[in-house]
Amino acid sequence: MKFGILGGSFNPIHLGHLFLADNAISALKLDRIIFIPAYRSPFKLDDIVTVSANDRADMLAAAVAGDLRYTVDNCEIKREGVSYTINTIEDILIRYNPSDKPVLIIGDDAANDFLKWRESEKILQLAQIAVARRINSAAVKYPYPCIHIENKVMDISSQDIRQKIKEGSGWRSLVPPEVKAIIEDRRLYSYRNEKNSEFPQVLIQRIEAATRGALNTERFLHSRNTAVAAYDLCLLYGLNPMTGYLAGIAHDLAKQLDGKQILKILKSKSNLFKISALEYDKPNLLHGKAAAVLLREHFCIHNKDVLEAVAFHTLGSEHMGLLAKIIYVADKTEISRNIDPALRKMCLTGSKESDLDSVLYAVLEKTIVKLKTKELDLSKDTLMLLEKIKDR
Repeated sequence: MKFGILGGSFNPIHLGHLFLADNAISALKLDRIIFIPAYRSPFKLDDIVTVSANDRADMLAAAVAGDLRYTVDNCEIKREGVSYTINTIEDILIRYNPSDKPVLIIGDDAANDFLKWRESEKILQLAQIAVARRINSAAVKYPYPCIHIENKVMDISSQDIRQKIKEGSGWRSLVPPEVKAIIEDRRLYSYRNEKNSEFPQVLIQRIEAATRGALNTERFLHSRNTAVAAYDLCLLYGLNPMTGYLAGIAHDLAKQLDGKQILKILKSKSNLFKISALEYDKPNLLHGKAAAVLLREHFCIHNKDVLEAVAFHTLGSEHMGLLAKIIYVADKTEISRNIDPALRKMCLTGSKESDLDSVLYAVLEKTIVKLKTKELDLSKDTLMLLEKIKDR
């Protein structure tokens, strides 16, 4: 196997790093690139360490997750102290046993000083040097044997990203989504956001990925639209918007399971939800309750409001709390639904729970009319919810 070695601070890793690695894989015909985060780089001794080495390694691992062309090796972090390339190459040769000389990938911003590196002559004996463009648009000749990678220069730097995060200016498109989530969850680089929920962004991403994998494209886009609508409604009614987003993205997690699978999930946790005769007869109506069980059992979500909102978004319940009402309304009025524009406008003009009840009542009435038109059975829960909201 032919390996490339790409070291650096990766503080944080960004799309420019991945773009360079992708180009190197193709240009050098590598089987795999080993990313090696430095504990402390000898070239950046004056840098203030803004996050821990393990945070940087976690972001690296998240950025390359699922891509077997890349691996992350934390040998320099485990050694601690200042990291020298010669020590790392000797370590890699022993542990990885490559079939050919490994290729050490360096940027042209460092290439001019390569011969000043510790034991640079020995590095040249043990590895091939490949120089990638970082600052120059054309190849530059160097006084040692090397390969030139004909990559385009992507004008992104970790330092600029750190500054943008600190200032609160646009940075999220410069890093992989998984890295963005870690930065936000751990509040790295002085990141500030008052809208963070009790649920980590990494967890919300996992649930969203699971939902996308469980549903067809149309149904997933409906879930995403519901999540966005729930986010906006939570902002209006004073709830944490990311909690609404989580419940919205997960509400149809079990939608495309068949009835037997849904009943199996619920029977394993029969103490959580009561199942009506109508639901037993038509188990697809139970997909919300099954989704709530999956959230609790697979993703350790124990927030009662979230589980209630997901469980009762189909038939409703007279005991629904504010978040459950929001998810019910968001599900029925999200932007891809063909509904009366006036009803959608009502959703965006409230600020009190009584305003939301007015919208909920209108949605329930239309839902019931639709079911009666199709001669479908009405759930007692839906009718009781309608009466309760009507009384208010």
